[in-house]
Amino acid sequence: MRQTDDNLYEPRSSGGGGFTLLEVLLVVGLLAILTAAVMPNLLGRFTKERLPRSAKQMRSLLQLTRANAMLDGKRYRLRFPREEELDEEGTDLQPIVECEEEPFRNPGVYVPVEATWVRGETLLERVLCVRVRLGKPTVEQLLENIEDVTAELDEEEKQKNVFYQEFMEDFEKDYPPLVFEPDGTSEWVTFIIAEIPRGVDAEKPHDLEPDALADYKRIEVICDGLTGLAWLQRPFYEDELKMFLEHGWPAVLRKDFLRPQPLTEQEVVEIQESLVRR
Repeated sequence: MRQTDDNLYEPRSSGGGGFTLLEVLLVVGLLAILTAAVMPNLLGRFTKERLPRSAKQMRSLLQLTRANAMLDGKRYRLRFPREEELDEEGTDLQPIVECEEEPFRNPGVYVPVEATWVRGETLLERVLCVRVRLGKPTVEQLLENIEDVTAELDEEEKQKNVFYQEFMEDFEKDYPPLVFEPDGTSEWVTFIIAEIPRGVDAEKPHDLEPDALADYKRIEVICDGLTGLAWLQRPFYEDELKMFLEHGWPAVLRKDFLRPQPLTEQEVVEIQESLVRR
């Protein structure tokens, strides 16, 4: 006997797993409220990390440039664009890595390095390298607020680098190039990385007034040219430098130090002792 399904033509219940329009709108509204509450904190954290992250990436680029100079057995140099090399908007402010491809046939001729480790932004938005200082930092120089450390190099030091004059003729006074020899050695160098506040023209780094740098957030990327080690240091306060001068301490802690609180004498002693124990 043939059986029929009495429910075959009955309408299906609408109480399944779907969402009504009202429920969807409520969820979207809650998500919008949560996003509005969380985004300022996320943006604030990103902004806060912009300068130290740029400084760390600058250090990494230094170390990679040095490593490739040793790997290839060629001179590499790291520099920032000259004023005439900036693009029309003046936004090409990233460091440039170049290699002396044929030192015997074309000495002193450098070509841009196109490897993957060079690509990408080293300095993030509104972060600039505002000065490059060659030579080991000294307390006296920092106390005198000398803008151009390269001018303080004596003749003997200049003669050690036979390419010194050649390079300096072609570059901005405050942006000398850093050259890594095939053995990985170079000059001591300090890259002063600053975060330019809103309202300041960040697209013309060569026009920034040196006296205004004290008002910017800054980190100094300091590289020991002999060992290739590099540290991130905030600028020392005047009282700290006077303390260093009194005790005959160097102007480089040889460790990362970004804490804004002033250094105490005991802290400096502990830092130096920890370095000796290593």
